[in-house]
Amino acid sequence: MPSMKPSLDCRTPALSVAFAVLLGCIPALAGEIDVLHASVAPTEKVGSDVPLHLTVMNRAAEADSLLRFRCPFANFSERVTVDKGGEGPPSKRPIQAIALKASGETALTPEGMHVMLLQTRQPLVAGERFTCSASFRKAGSVEVPVEVRAAK
Repeated sequence: MPSMKPSLDCRTPALSVAFAVLLGCIPALAGEIDVLHASVAPTEKVGSDVPLHLTVMNRAAEADSLLRFRCPFANFSERVTVDKGGEGPPSKRPIQAIALKASGETALTPEGMHVMLLQTRQPLVAGERFTCSASFRKAGSVEVPVEVRAAK
């Protein structure tokens, strides 16, 4: 005997946007975040720590935050900021998240807020490409192509 319960799936005509997001028919804030120009420098050693260069384009009307970055060639990642105040050379300090402004670009560079990829699992050769994953507070997870690129 067939079930008399109504079922909701992605083809239900009157499906609201909120239910569509909950059911996974459309990702939350789909297409609101793009990660551009992601790259790391080559390294010959296993176990190196490398800064990740990238730009995040947030087209949403609300600010967001980068919470995590995972790459197959690194054991860990850490979000850091560079403190330039005080005496002595600048120092890196871990932070919980990297704030991303609404409706704009945020460049992550080793001179300011950025992601460090820690303990590389292999040497990184110029020209190699990897697919990594960035997790954002509102936009969710985004696949990111990362290129190993020699400094210009």
